[in-house]
Amino acid sequence: MPGILFDLDGVLYEGDSAIAGAAEAVAWCRSQGIPHLFLTNTTSRPRRALVPKLARMGIEAEATDILAPPFAAALWLRQHGAGRCALFVANDTLEEFAGLPVVDPEYHDHPAAVVIGDLGQEWSFERLNHAFRLLMTEPRPQLIALGLTRYWRASDGLQLDTGPFIKALEYATGIEAVVTGKPAAPFFETALSLLGTPAAETWMIGDDIRTDIEAAQRAGMHGILVRTGKFRPQDLGLGINPDDVLPTIASLPDWWRENIQGEAGDR
Repeated sequence: MPGILFDLDGVLYEGDSAIAGAAEAVAWCRSQGIPHLFLTNTTSRPRRALVPKLARMGIEAEATDILAPPFAAALWLRQHGAGRCALFVANDTLEEFAGLPVVDPEYHDHPAAVVIGDLGQEWSFERLNHAFRLLMTEPRPQLIALGLTRYWRASDGLQLDTGPFIKALEYATGIEAVVTGKPAAPFFETALSLLGTPAAETWMIGDDIRTDIEAAQRAGMHGILVRTGKFRPQDLGLGINPDDVLPTIASLPDWWRENIQGEAGDR
């Protein structure tokens, strides 16, 4: 059976407000027994914290139904035995790295890896330069990026995400980051392994034509773009061709019945 990867922010909700029809679309997906997983590049809070947020919007989910970069990064660090880590992540996200060896709070120890997430207003020149100095020590640590998203839509407008800070550190240090969030292929590969569906039968639904749609298509999946969240009309002129474009996620059940269930019935 085909599966679905739902982006969260911009697809199911914007800020703290649900997008009309989102809860009904997810409930329909669940009622049809369609394998699905929620993907997010959020690094400022743990997966556990997203569950009650979704519940308030009428969307049923468990932490294990959500794939986020901190969880993926912790998994990668464990699998690769990366050693002691310096964590530049929000305090609420630290629990996703529980059990991993970390350097002391003042980062006096030499780390084997420097993990960068979205710190929002907590970023400062001093803090970014601290990460730079750690990366310049010998032997050179690995740079772990919790995604490369360029920006997101906050309640007061567009806001820089993790990507620009990662690119600054890559440029300054010459170290290529290991990316554990969208749009990196390993993030989507992890999603497919959790979902249990082949790439060719998996549909990514997102509002970011590059991070969601183009990245999913490069990973062998299909991509459906919604005209909500960070979508802008000019996105459709960038030479990236979504498999389809929907007004909102509320249109998904009708689209699925016509294009996926209908095709299955024709075979």
